[in-house]
Amino acid sequence: MSPADTVAAVFREEYGRAVSVLLRTTRDLDLAEDAVQEAFAVATERWPREGFPEQPGAWIITTARRHAVDRFRREAARGGKEAQAALLHAAETAADGNVPGHDFGDDRLKLVFACCHPALAMPARVALALRVLGGLSTPQIAAAFLVSETTMGQRISRAKAKIRDAGIPYRVPSAEELPERLAGVLAVVYLIYNEGYSAGLGSPRARTDLCAEAVRLARVLVQLLPGEPEVRGLLALMLLSESRQAARTGGAGVLVPLAEQDRGLWDADLISEGLAIVHHCLQRGRLGPYQIQAAIQAVHSTAPSASATDWPRILRLYGMLSRISPGPVVELNRAVALAEVEGAASGLAVVDGLALGGYHVFHAVRADLLRRLGRVGEAATEYAEAARHAPGPGERAFLEARLRELQAG
Repeated sequence: MSPADTVAAVFREEYGRAVSVLLRTTRDLDLAEDAVQEAFAVATERWPREGFPEQPGAWIITTARRHAVDRFRREAARGGKEAQAALLHAAETAADGNVPGHDFGDDRLKLVFACCHPALAMPARVALALRVLGGLSTPQIAAAFLVSETTMGQRISRAKAKIRDAGIPYRVPSAEELPERLAGVLAVVYLIYNEGYSAGLGSPRARTDLCAEAVRLARVLVQLLPGEPEVRGLLALMLLSESRQAARTGGAGVLVPLAEQDRGLWDADLISEGLAIVHHCLQRGRLGPYQIQAAIQAVHSTAPSASATDWPRILRLYGMLSRISPGPVVELNRAVALAEVEGAASGLAVVDGLALGGYHVFHAVRADLLRRLGRVGEAATEYAEAARHAPGPGERAFLEARLRELQAG
């Protein structure tokens, strides 16, 4: 791994954690982000020349604190900043005296809750948390929301300003405040997982750290809210998805679709844990979107082969999901199940009614259904469009291979 790749790996793993720790003292999200980014800029210059520290995360936080202290001192004339600079300096000194003992605790969970304050619109909550917790770029977040980069940039800027101007606290809220923030928090955790899951497809910068962090946060949430079935449902959903990581890519990192995966590579322990949670949720009878999605994954996980998959049951579950959490992506997935139960023509009729142009999965599903119906020319066009919009090299290589197979007859 090159020095640049090593720094990039540390950035992916430590960025959100460092911002969380800086925010604890600065109470200024923009300042915390700026200080951490400056620290990584210094690391990019110094580490290849001077050697990499034993604890790069601690080095980043200490350096970022120094930048924050300097910023506060420069702005001390504006009033109220000198005391904050002294506080930061004391924290920096304590950290320098015991670098191995940085205690991150649940700082990142506090950051998620701060970003998911009800004063912010739901899309802004999720987008901001992805930005400051996962260190995701604006284009990456825009792609996750299927909106333009400009729109997403404005959304994030407004959310930061609202947190600053309204003095939104950086803490895990009280029990009475939790319900109104939970939906946003769960959406953030799941999107963090999805970003890491997608980035692993053939990418040299696979973000398995994001997957691990999302699962960790879900486990903490289960401890914090043991009576919330949707929290358990989200954990089960991610565990069952995570169980297939080793089987998702083939040679050269090319995507292996679920139906073609070697099920012997699936992680039996993760499946067992996920299935136990799904069973517990079904017994409670308070089903929500994450629990239903986990139940769908459970059906896939218990099928001994792709051909033995209980598609009628999956179709029923997607019907439930579309009623309580309607949306075009849900309908797209329901169409896939419908095609397995009633035939490709039925699935295509649903797909053709969805406004998801530019979303690679939409084009890939449409291509497969057209292929099954013998409409080869149209299928080839859709495979090419899907490959053009694919977010990573693994998916792109898979789609291009499908296109070549189709063209070869």
